[in-house]
Amino acid sequence: MSEAPRRALFVDRDGTLIADVGYPRDPARVEPLPGAIDALHALGARFALVIVSNQSGLGRGLITDAEARAVHDRVIDVFARAGIGFAGAYYCPHAPGAGCPCRKPAPGLLLDAARELGLDLARSVMIGDKASDVAAGRAAGCGYTIRFGPDVDGADGSQRCDDWDAVAALLRSVD
Repeated sequence: MSEAPRRALFVDRDGTLIADVGYPRDPARVEPLPGAIDALHALGARFALVIVSNQSGLGRGLITDAEARAVHDRVIDVFARAGIGFAGAYYCPHAPGAGCPCRKPAPGLLLDAARELGLDLARSVMIGDKASDVAAGRAAGCGYTIRFGPDVDGADGSQRCDDWDAVAALLRSVD
């Protein structure tokens, strides 16, 4: 008998999970946003945690593959040292206008993760600081979308959370 698909918390990286520093090339600048570690501790038992992130700096030639890998490794290490593991991490390396199916707002990253990790999209949540994050979650069939950050509105119909404490409180009630 196969295991039922798990639900996921798909998390945008820059500006949602860690501080947005522009085109990230220096692993020393990786800094979790306030409350992210505590919230993910609480949510990790209920959701498979999956990073989904556009990294157009690669496609634009502004950062190298080695720099992108170093930043990714540092993100994983910082959260692992705090006891948080990610089920997966998916990145779109393409520049805007490349027409790829993985660049958010296209749903490719989430669809790939769902297929590879056995995730139930209808029971999953997408959280991100940009409208493209919410649109990708909706296009993939996520049952819930959250627009993250104090400077965003809920005009796109998503739930809005100013910070990670609000995310954790909101998702405590999601079945």
